[in-house]
Amino acid sequence: MTALLLLADTHLPKRARALPDEVWRQVDAADVVIHAGDWVDVALLDELEEHSRRLVGVYGNNDHGPLRERLPEVARVELGGVRFGVVHETGAAAGREERCSASFPDLDVLVFGHSHIPWDTTTASGLRLLNPGSPTDRRRQPACTYLTARAADGVLSDVTLHALPPRR
Repeated sequence: MTALLLLADTHLPKRARALPDEVWRQVDAADVVIHAGDWVDVALLDELEEHSRRLVGVYGNNDHGPLRERLPEVARVELGGVRFGVVHETGAAAGREERCSASFPDLDVLVFGHSHIPWDTTTASGLRLLNPGSPTDRRRQPACTYLTARAADGVLSDVTLHALPPRR
């Protein structure tokens, strides 16, 4: 069983000074941390690389310089027999399932970010689309969020959206 932590749109230090303590506890508990871009500062990449057992990440539209040099635009990885892809942007919500199914026919799960809006749907082709929202910038959402899940024997399970308490 592979324990997963899914993050996106951390925007540090612009939207917050640091990741919430709860997220760092989840980093410690996870076998793999997946970050779907918009880190903004390379310091968080360094910190997550240091503290994660394994980190899979991509750059987002707000990531430049060392982040684009060190991270791909699209990442693909098999975890617990589940074929994952990670990308920052997938375009507008309308038509997202069809676009992603056509662009990623070889995946079981596509993790994405950009909108800061949590998303969990499964396309007609069986591709699961997951957006963890943002743990630091809720925008118009009721709370900042992240996802946890488990992967084993080719099955993704226990996908849970976590809402963080308001920052003080």
